[in-house]
Amino acid sequence: MTVLGVDAVCATLEGLNNQTEREKILRRLPAESGMEPLGVRMKDVFDTAKAWVDLPLPEVSALLTSRWYEMRMVGVAILDFKARRRGLHDYDRRALYETYLSHHHLLTAWDLVDRAAPRVVGWYLLDKSREPLFDLARSETALERRTAITAAFWIIRSGDLHDPETLVEMLLDDESELVTRPVGTALREIGLVDQERLVDFLDRHHRRIPRPALRLAIDRLPEDLRQRFISG
Repeated sequence: MTVLGVDAVCATLEGLNNQTEREKILRRLPAESGMEPLGVRMKDVFDTAKAWVDLPLPEVSALLTSRWYEMRMVGVAILDFKARRRGLHDYDRRALYETYLSHHHLLTAWDLVDRAAPRVVGWYLLDKSREPLFDLARSETALERRTAITAAFWIIRSGDLHDPETLVEMLLDDESELVTRPVGTALREIGLVDQERLVDFLDRHHRRIPRPALRLAIDRLPEDLRQRFISG
């Protein structure tokens, strides 16, 4: 493996950093993330990832091991951009999926998960067993549980609602907001595909759903239904 691409990505990001952005990122970056910010706007981070989308996976892996937050974000964004390519073979999708999961312990902020999980994990599992998602949903690590439910967004988009609904029910009582908020988003997306199914689910479970997640879940429902569930 060469590091020429990794060094070039780092040089590009270092040329785009500024102290104001660094302070903004520091305020939202979890203290336990083990990462430091360079101070680069997300638009510039994603533009850099798009420019380096052909970077080989071993070098993407090197990005994911960086101590710099923006370098890791470039890494997951490259995985996402690769997954969007038309005509991608299943073995290519598997390589992206395995790269993501093998580095999950380094995805130590929620936005690193959200950037890649739907297309990299969810898309790969679209025509396969969903047991890996259920394994993640049983994890003791909140961000792994977040991957499970966020990956399900892509499955919902395909119109397959059974496994996503089962994952939602598994995670309804999760103690971490890192999980319950995307659970609310997953419910909202289920409702966009099948409103009757969402309403039935909420009739059975809405008292269990944390208030912020419930508000997300009902966001696209007609006003009368929204008021029905808000008022309990």
